[in-house]
Amino acid sequence: MANHKSADKRNRQSEVRRARNKAATSRVRSAIKGLRLAIENKNKEEASALLTKTQALLGKLAKTSAMKKNTAARKTSRLAQQVNKL
Repeated sequence: MANHKSADKRNRQSEVRRARNKAATSRVRSAIKGLRLAIENKNKEEASALLTKTQALLGKLAKTSAMKKNTAARKTSRLAQQVNKL
């Protein structure tokens, strides 16, 4: 329980940010799962389209500090390598 008015506000802000970050992270995970499914099915056209969408989502997530920049870059790179192998 917060003892100060400012601490109470900080708790509210943290809850809003946590919910926003969780939703964005979930969206990225779903996109990655769809892309991996397309790669598994050897569908190059669909995988290419999903790759650009997934890269954009990863970039946005890294920009807002919900994910570290290097983590997003690593995931992007590995997914791109898998798509290029097709």
